[in-house]
Amino acid sequence: MANVVVVGTQWGDEGKGKIVDLLTRYADYIVRFQGGNNAGHTLVVDGKKFVFHLIPSGILYENKQCFIGNGVVLDPGVLLEEMEKLGAGGRPVTPARLTISERAHLIMPYHKLLDAGSEAAKKKGAKIGTTGRGIGPCYGDKVLRCGIKAGDLLDDDLFREKLRNNIEEKNRILTGHYQVDAVSFEKIYAQFQVYREKLAPYIDNISVKLDEGRRAGKHILFEGAQGTQLDIDHGTYPFVTSSNVVAGNACTGSGFGPAYIDSVIGILKAYTTRVGEGPFPSELFDETGDALQKKGGEFGATTGRKRRCGWLDAVVARDAVRLNSITGLAITKLDVLSGHKKLQIATSYEADGRTYGAMPGNIRTAQKLQPVYEEIPGWEEDITSVRSVDDLPRQARDYVKRIEDLTATPVMLLSVGPDRVETLLLKNPFLKN
Repeated sequence: MANVVVVGTQWGDEGKGKIVDLLTRYADYIVRFQGGNNAGHTLVVDGKKFVFHLIPSGILYENKQCFIGNGVVLDPGVLLEEMEKLGAGGRPVTPARLTISERAHLIMPYHKLLDAGSEAAKKKGAKIGTTGRGIGPCYGDKVLRCGIKAGDLLDDDLFREKLRNNIEEKNRILTGHYQVDAVSFEKIYAQFQVYREKLAPYIDNISVKLDEGRRAGKHILFEGAQGTQLDIDHGTYPFVTSSNVVAGNACTGSGFGPAYIDSVIGILKAYTTRVGEGPFPSELFDETGDALQKKGGEFGATTGRKRRCGWLDAVVARDAVRLNSITGLAITKLDVLSGHKKLQIATSYEADGRTYGAMPGNIRTAQKLQPVYEEIPGWEEDITSVRSVDDLPRQARDYVKRIEDLTATPVMLLSVGPDRVETLLLKNPFLKN
């Protein structure tokens, strides 16, 4: 039995979906523990592309059980659309394969309107770059103790009461502050009755189910969304997501005891990207950055927005190792660096005459950071056909070794292409090897 957490180490988009998909073959349960449909996991299986926003990536394996944890904020319409697409493709999603936590909060139509209104009202330079999917306002209601949970759908009187109270309050804000049309109780209630009929068989207490699985010796894989620098507490606040992205939330966001976690795998892209606003010390504004963006296909899986690209940031990687207790790294998109004669790694920052070995908490300082680079040789060879570390160019092996040295963390997986078969598994966290 082993329980493994997979997290992003940068600003998201590191390729977690692919690594989770690979590790899923060794797991029994796969658990999504935070975030909402503001993040996407892209997988390429047998040349076919799959994009998931809510359903755990492990759903592509027929004999696995998937769970959506209480730390997730759930848009029922998006979830049902994903389920329908999978079913149409010959991969039906049944209650035996997917369980939704009764404690997961629901994204309501008014959350999306509040999200859009808040972002539109911000001045230039203060905009967060939100996806507008209602994630923040939903988490806000959760903290304010007025949110509507998935389990509330099963109690019609409770759901009606919560919905009516929320709509009264939200309409005052929507019509008064943002000057947009009020939302209709009757319309939303009718819409969510349809959702209830379809989703009721999937809703349960997943904390109990996960503990039963643990006691039965099941291998459990926990997958997060986004990346460490987008964590609401430990990221580049306020240019962050609205949930805790770090590995500690795998337990809080699923109801699983922290003493039972065995290892944490950090997904590290071989270079660095970021979507949206906020500090990005190693960002490149030249043709090298453009080349990384083009070759890496750097567009957001959820928004389609072009990702900002830069050299690998070892400061960000070390922060992630510390904050997540990362026991092993999975390096993705190593193949994208092929063709660069020289590579650079940011090993520290400088700002206002001071050197920083970690991302500072002051956002104004973070926005002024200048990276201090270490230059190492690159390689020309295409490595997408490589299936053994020994067959990698020496410079590529040296690059991987330097990452291990800078982070004091071993590399357990290497991805040299987008397909399942283009990943080298050096050490399996589910096996004693």
